[in-house]
Amino acid sequence: MSVFIISLIKDKFKSFRNKPYPNDYSVTVIKPSSGWQIINIKELIEYRDLFYFLVWRDIKALYAQTVLGFSWAILQPIIQITIFTIIFGRIAKISTDGIPYILFSSVAIIPWNYISHSMSQSSQSLVTGQSMLGKIYFPRLIYPITPVLAKLVDFAISILIVMILILYYRVYPTLNLLFSPLFFIMMMSVPASAGLWLSSLAIRFRDLKYAMPFFIQILMYSAPVVYSASSIPEKYRIIYSLNPIVGVIEGYRACLLGTPIPWLYIWPGMITSAILLTGGAFYFKRTERFFVDVI
Repeated sequence: MSVFIISLIKDKFKSFRNKPYPNDYSVTVIKPSSGWQIINIKELIEYRDLFYFLVWRDIKALYAQTVLGFSWAILQPIIQITIFTIIFGRIAKISTDGIPYILFSSVAIIPWNYISHSMSQSSQSLVTGQSMLGKIYFPRLIYPITPVLAKLVDFAISILIVMILILYYRVYPTLNLLFSPLFFIMMMSVPASAGLWLSSLAIRFRDLKYAMPFFIQILMYSAPVVYSASSIPEKYRIIYSLNPIVGVIEGYRACLLGTPIPWLYIWPGMITSAILLTGGAFYFKRTERFFVDVI
């Protein structure tokens, strides 16, 4: 009986060994890219579930084990608005073109906080997530874009402060609100482009994280957060408007407060933002194959 079973197993093994492999099996070989390549949008769409889980992870981890939770998204800008109003509005008496300073500063601080926080996290995204880089394959572009999307929750919560102030000062909406999606996209493109450039550099040069707070502080005072862009001398305005953050803040002020849209500060910033985003995408893709080697 045992001889019969053994011979039966041998026959089955021979028939299985001689059977060709099914045609529905395919092998995918992943090779490092070389040269300058564009972003593979189709690949990002295929990994949309990973996008969702990483964004949701960042949102949950942001205020985990905190007493106030998401209230920090409101408390932090309120403290900033109060301090800026006292120092720059009451003491320094900076001109705001007739707008109450608390309203003037709040419209600028909310998008600025989003840009600065998401830029800071995006620049260090590859360093903080390096444990996954050498284990599995996925589009590395997901890392610097995740903080840009996750911080939109804070932006949506803190924008309630501006809405309350607008209702209190009885600022009526105008047709400028139709341009708000343009400035919203422009606002997201600033930290996204900076994240693509800086995250690629940060994983190779780790001292970049020490320079980021200083860099963000310089950006704050180079943008019209505490002052009006109209206070810049006219001969320097074109150069000044090349900073895309200027266009974002001035655009939000025009959309939410009903003032004339200063396209002089917006178009140069849009061009700069598009160049930085496109160049950052190409540079990130170019240096992507070196990420695992320098971990």
